[in-house]
Amino acid sequence: MPSIEFKIETGVATVTLNRPETFNSFNREMALLLQEVLDDCKTNEAVRAIVLTGNGKAFCAGQDLNEVTSPELNPGFRKILEEHYNPIVERIRAIEKPIIAAVNGVAAGAGANIALACDIVVATEKASFIQAFSKIGLIPDSAGTFFLPRLIGFQKASALMMLGDKIGAEEAEKLGMLYKVFGVDTFNEDVNALALHLAQMPTKALGLTKRLLNSSMTSTLKEQLNMESELQIEAAESEDYQEGVNAFIEKRKPVFKGK
Repeated sequence: MPSIEFKIETGVATVTLNRPETFNSFNREMALLLQEVLDDCKTNEAVRAIVLTGNGKAFCAGQDLNEVTSPELNPGFRKILEEHYNPIVERIRAIEKPIIAAVNGVAAGAGANIALACDIVVATEKASFIQAFSKIGLIPDSAGTFFLPRLIGFQKASALMMLGDKIGAEEAEKLGMLYKVFGVDTFNEDVNALALHLAQMPTKALGLTKRLLNSSMTSTLKEQLNMESELQIEAAESEDYQEGVNAFIEKRKPVFKGK
C-alpha cells in the first residue's frame, strides 16, 4: 500500500499518513512522498484547503526507530532532518492555502510538531500529544522549539519538552495548542465540514493572511504594518474581494473562487 493516501474532493485535498502498522511513523519513503504531495497541493488550482491526518489509531508517532537502528536503512540524522522533516515543515508554512491537522490519535515527536506547524489543529477527544524526544535522549525537532513556546508559552513548552509528558486533547485545547476537540463518532464529518467551509472561503485572502502570520514571527511592528498595507492592497485587487462586496450589497451568499 502507498505510505500516503491522497484525494481531492470539492476543493479539499485530504492527505493521509498510511503506515498504520507503525502508528504512521515516518520512514524516508513516506517523508519524501509527503513532500511531493504537498508540492502538488501548492500548485493545483483544484485544491483550496488541505487536511493532513492519519490512518488507524495514530496521527503520527514520529520517526520510525526501526529505520534509524537498521545498518542498511538508516539515512542518518542529518538527512532525516535536512531532507525529511525540515522540508515538510517549510512546505506547510509556504503553501498559501489553509492546512488543517486532523489529529485522529496519538501525535508524538516529529508527528506532534508537524501537526503544530499547520494552520488549524483539531483533534478527536481520544487524541494525545507527546514531546517524546527526551525519552530517548534527543532534542525536539521539526520546528517544535519554534512553534510550541509561541502557542502555549515558554514555561509550559519547556516542561512538556523536558519531561516528555503525554497530554490529552482537552488539556491541549485549554493550553492553546489546538483549535477544537471533536467527538470520536463525528470526527471525520466535523473535519470535512471545517475543511469544506475553508475551501469555500476567499482563499486568496487566507493565503495572504498566512503569509502575514509567518512574517509576524520575526518582524518588527513597523515591518508588519508595512506588510499589512502591501498585502491588503493585493487582497483588495482580487476577484474574491469584488465578489464579497457585491454579495454584501446584493444581500446574497458570496461565491468565492480563491482568485
